[in-house]
Amino acid sequence: MRDFLKRLPKAELHLHIEGSLEPELMFALAERNGVALPYASVEEVRAAYDFSDLQSFLDLYFQGMSVLRTAEDFHDLAMDYFTRAHAEGVVHIEMHVDPQAHIARGVELAAVMEGLGRARRRAERELGMSTALILAFLRDRPAEEAMAVLESAAPYWELLDAVGLDSAERGNPPSKFVEVFERARRLGIPRVAHAGEEGPPEYIREALDQLDVCRIDHGVRCLEDSDLVARLRDEAVVLTVCPLSNVRLKVVETMAEHPFPQLLDAGLMLTINSDDPAYFGGGMLDNFLACHEAFGWSEEVFVTLASSAIEAAFVSDERREELRRQLAASRH
Repeated sequence: MRDFLKRLPKAELHLHIEGSLEPELMFALAERNGVALPYASVEEVRAAYDFSDLQSFLDLYFQGMSVLRTAEDFHDLAMDYFTRAHAEGVVHIEMHVDPQAHIARGVELAAVMEGLGRARRRAERELGMSTALILAFLRDRPAEEAMAVLESAAPYWELLDAVGLDSAERGNPPSKFVEVFERARRLGIPRVAHAGEEGPPEYIREALDQLDVCRIDHGVRCLEDSDLVARLRDEAVVLTVCPLSNVRLKVVETMAEHPFPQLLDAGLMLTINSDDPAYFGGGMLDNFLACHEAFGWSEEVFVTLASSAIEAAFVSDERREELRRQLAASRH
């Protein structure tokens, strides 16, 4: 099964590029940029990756990204992940990036976009991998700040595949960002949002109704609302589920308790993703394997999940057809 899952062409729709920062690269960039880290070794950093909830992770996540300063840093960060993912059979990656967290540290948006853009072109050229970029807004920051970031990103609007909403969910409902997402809609930029991870099912409904999103990141708490589940099924709304992340952040205690099988039984459009692979115990292959070990799914189930990701990806019609062919070929 491991060989099959590695061979399976996987599209990742829910990845935070800052969350792919492995401790080894963190130390290398810290040295390059003269940044003092509160850890003495790679092992000490890994030991800190024991989270009690989303907020305890976010505290470390924002601390870790302090080493990212230049366009070269963002290029190296993205290429480091693209290369690892490629080795695991990942063929397409959609990465969220959090500009506010960088701008607040004095890093210009241009450095972020230039570095990631260079890595994206290189991944396509050298790895045959397609990528997409999602400009994410931090929901625990003011909506006015998010709007300012969206406007300042004007030189890059054509490079954006979507805007998103992430960070601390509790007490930060999607409705807070109606005007920002309406502006993105008028610009013709697709919209996605984290909802129903730690927040209630109502946040999923708000994201759909008030932000007009085309997919929901996480969404696992929809099961608490049967009407919402029926709606998600009827409207074929894609959920980007991140199993190992949910366990590490105590959304569920163990993989065995993860609601993925119930979501599948409910007939929802689901995808498997890594979220923040450096912090949550593994990339795409590890997440696929964890699902196999916990739920005993057949190859057919994984093919369905991989297909759903390809159909929901922000890619051209030509690329989608190419990925469909790769998926069909992987089964023989």
